[in-house]
Formats: sequence, C-alpha cells, structure tokens
Amino acid sequence: MRSRIPTGNEPDHFNWQIIKQVIPYLFEFKHRVFLALAFMVFAKLASVGLPFILKYIVDDLTAIDADSINLVAAPIALVIAYGFVRFSNVLFGEIRDTLFGRVTERAIRRIGLKVFKHLHLLDLEFHLNRRTGGLSRDIDRGTSGINFLMRFMVFNIIPTLLEIGLVVFILFFNYGFSFAAITLISIVAYVGYSIKATEWRTTYVRQANKADSASNSQAIDSLINYETTKYFTAEDYEANRYDAELKDWEMAKRKNRLSLFVLNGGQAFIIAASMTAMMALAAQQVTEGVMTIGDFVLINAFMMQIFLPLNFLGFVYREMKGSLANIELMFNLLTIKSKTVESPQATTLKIKHGQVEFNNVCFNYHQDRSILKDINFSILPGEKVAVVGASGSGKSTLVKLLFRFYDLNKGNICIDGQDISQLTFKSLRSAIGIVPQDTVLFNDNILENVRYGRLDATDEEVLAAIKLAHLDAFIQALPDGVNTMVGERGLKLSGGEKQRVAIARTILKKPSILVFDEATSSLDSESEQAIMNALKEISDGVTSLVIAHRLSTIIDADKIVVMDKGKIVEIGSHDTLINTKGTYAKLWQIQQSNSEK
Repeated sequence: MRSRIPTGNEPDHFNWQIIKQVIPYLFEFKHRVFLALAFMVFAKLASVGLPFILKYIVDDLTAIDADSINLVAAPIALVIAYGFVRFSNVLFGEIRDTLFGRVTERAIRRIGLKVFKHLHLLDLEFHLNRRTGGLSRDIDRGTSGINFLMRFMVFNIIPTLLEIGLVVFILFFNYGFSFAAITLISIVAYVGYSIKATEWRTTYVRQANKADSASNSQAIDSLINYETTKYFTAEDYEANRYDAELKDWEMAKRKNRLSLFVLNGGQAFIIAASMTAMMALAAQQVTEGVMTIGDFVLINAFMMQIFLPLNFLGFVYREMKGSLANIELMFNLLTIKSKTVESPQATTLKIKHGQVEFNNVCFNYHQDRSILKDINFSILPGEKVAVVGASGSGKSTLVKLLFRFYDLNKGNICIDGQDISQLTFKSLRSAIGIVPQDTVLFNDNILENVRYGRLDATDEEVLAAIKLAHLDAFIQALPDGVNTMVGERGLKLSGGEKQRVAIARTILKKPSILVFDEATSSLDSESEQAIMNALKEISDGVTSLVIAHRLSTIIDADKIVVMDKGKIVEIGSHDTLINTKGTYAKLWQIQQSNSEK
C-alpha cells in the first residue's frame, strides 16, 4: 500500500520577510506604482470629503422653511458636488487598480517563471520524491497569494490606515477628545482582536491547505495511473483513499469555518458597541444644541466609512496571513538545493573523438546500499559497447551517472579526457542522445514530440527523422498523420510506437554519443529488426553505449560489459564471452532456450 506523503513543509510561523522578497518585483514599473499611489491618495481624500458635503446638505435642508424657497439652490449645488466627488472617488480607485494591475501581473509572471526554472534545475532525487498534484497546487496558491497580498496590502490596508488617521484628527479637531477617543479605542480593540483571533485560527487555515493539497495529489496520482487501476480493479480502493483525503479536508474546513464564525462575531460586537457609543454621544450633543443634525449625520457617515473598510480589513488581514503562508510554501521551493550542482568553474564540453571512460566509479543512492563498485571500462571513439546483466545489477544507473543526474561517491567519468563533473550541464547533455526504456511523451502531436529532439529543426528534418525511425508507415495510417495527439504521457500510443518516437527524437538530435537503454524492449521481432538496422545506420562511427536485456541485439557490439550486483564480472566480445563459458554464456543459453520454446 502506498503511504501518504505530505505535500510540503508548512511553516510554523509566518515569515514577514517574504514581503521584502516580493517588493523588488514591483519596481519593474516603478512609475506606474507611484502614479497608482497618487490616485490612491486622491481617492481617499475624496472619500473623506464626502461626509462633509453630506453634513452641509443636511444643515441647509433643515434650515429651509416655507419663507426661504430661494435657499433650495444651495443644497442642489451641494448634491451635485456630492455626486461628483463620489464619482471621482470610484473613478480614481478604478484608475489606481488599472495602473497597478500590470505591475502585479508582471511580478507574478517573473516569480512564477523563476520557480519553474528552479524546479527544472533540481536533481532527479527531488523529482522522484515529489507529489505533482500538491506541488502544482502550492505554486498556484502561491501566485494567487502574491496577487492578493500586493493589491490589498497596498490599496486597502495602507489607504484604510490613512483614512483612519484623517478621521481621528478631524473628529478631535472639530468635535473634541471624546469622539476621537471612542473612535481610536474601538479601532485599536477591533484590530487587536482581529490579529489575535486570526493568529489563533491560522492553524486551521494551514490544515485546510494541507488537506487540499493532499487530496489533489491523491486524485492526480490516481488519474495518472488510470490503466493500473483498471488492471487490478482497484476503483473502489482508489475512491476510498480519495474519500479519506476528502474527509480530512472536510474536517479541516469545518474547523476553519467555526473559527471564522468566532472571529466575525467578535468583530461585529466591537463595531456595534462603538457605533452605539458614538451615536449616543452625538445624539446627546444634538439635543443640547452643541451639534447640528448635519454634524450627527457626518459622525455617523464617518463611523460607517471607517468600519466598512475596517470590517473588510479583517478579511484582508486574514487572507493576507493565508497568502503569506501560501507564498512561503512557494518560496520554500526556491530554498531547496540540488545535490548535484554545476561547478562555478564549469567549462563547455569539447567533443574531439567521443571517447567515454568510467574510472573506479563507485555509487550508492543510500549509504546502507552500494549500487556500483569500482566500475572500470572505456568506450573508444566510434565503438559500440554493450552493458548486460541481471535486473538490479546497476546497468541503468550508469546512464544516469553519464548524464550526471547524480554525483559519484568515488572515481570519475570522462569524455575525451574531460571530467563530466567539471562540465556545464547543457554542453554535457547536448552531446548525448538517449533512447530510454520507458518513453514518456508530451500531450502534443507526434510532429512536435519528435521535434523535441532539436527544437529549431524544420518540418522536413523532423519528417526525415521519422522515416529513419521507421515510424512513417504507422503515421500514414493515422487520419491526422503527424498532427495526431498522443495523449497525456503518450498513452494513446503503444509501447513500441512510443519507443520509435524516442528513437526519432534521438536521430533528429544528432548527438556525438548515443545511449540506448533497452531501446527495443517494447518492440516485436519484426519491428525490432527494422529498428536495429536503423540504429546501426545512425550509430555508424558514433560512440554508443547500449544497455541491453536481449542479448541477440548486441551480438555485433565491439565490447560487452557483464555486470552482477554492481560489479563488472566479465568484459569481451560476444564470441569471447561465449567461449569463456561464464556469466554471459549462461545468460545467452537461458535466452536461447526461451526463444526456442
């Protein structure tokens, strides 16, 4: 049974330093940022001015009686002014959002690309252990979090704090200490309660996110392995496992929702209490003749104007904390270091002849299990060397080490005398072409999948490679020809068809060194013979390393390396090894006996 694997290391605390990491991305359009901030200030000034216009309208209207009809013109002018200022407030806000929108979108693009590139730089071990669904969800939530954080922190939190400061000053200056004190105390109580309650419920937010990533990973993992599920009639088992993940998600969301109720309820109580106190004080002063009805309306409008964004500020703060957690998960990906790194002094591989040497190579994936022990052999320029042996003997590991997916524990691998650990990854891997045992294709058409071997190749070059790989007859039988979509991971093609696409890719790449990792293992005898002839043609004069299971495919090898339990036990040509009557001869005899049955 497969065990559950966490999708990431959820932080125990929120790293506010993340904001410092995001801010530099905003200044690619710094003129837009400053202009957007200017319109933010204009919008807030218009917002603060609205209650004053409303006060004057009410005072003018209450002053009108039957003998002062001519004074009606003044309130009408104020009403028009009120409409203009309110429209300006909305318009300035829209202009602000439009200007800043491009800034946030470009920042998300830059950060998303940086994470994507970094993931491709990580070593094979990371990608073998990752959960694709959870990783994808973490990146998606992280980029969404950046958008939310930037927009609402800059254009909601800062403007709201600015507006609060202006209102407290106006109330103190126009109406005295009592009104300003009630406003300030209620705001401090509201913000303090929101922060404490949000910190408390953050655990539930993280649990919900973790459960969401886990359930998404489970669903994607199951769908990717759709055929395996069908082979073993495990639909109910997979559904039960997915339901178990969804149950955890449901429980986490329930706790999240209940904690939200506590938070919102407390905030509503503080707002109601402070509004009641302010209105009571204002009503008393109106009855005493200290304040006008317009002043009462102004104070009420100010309180509404403060607490509406404050109420929204509670939501923004909660979401901002969640966004910080999501962004931190995404930025944590950037802190993961690859165990296999390119040397700062790395040089470009210069192919002279194409000689490959394995010198005293020792390697293990884990310390308690050795995979390769003192491997020594060379492939001379233009030579074809085959590596054979029982499953688990370390054959395919040699290929991973040649591509430098892992670093050696001891020894070195050289190409034309150049240690691959001192070469750039790009120059090393560009010089080697591979036909892997398990070919995975992109969800694109056949033409583009083959073109992946050399992205700047013309259609004519791609079609020529297809023909050399003996894939043209199959393609001609398809209604859409080379434009046929292969499906996710190439599932619409058979194993042999996928293998030939991989061979066509390698032919198109025209590498100096060829690697065949059981390249014909998925082909029938007729196709195998055709492919072998094609491979023989394209590998003529090219240094070739062949990892083979079928010994009949490597009879013509210049040299055969026989491995057993991570060691080389025999080296020689086919005829020499048969005459030696050792490990190779036994393997040959077994395969010949099986083929005769």
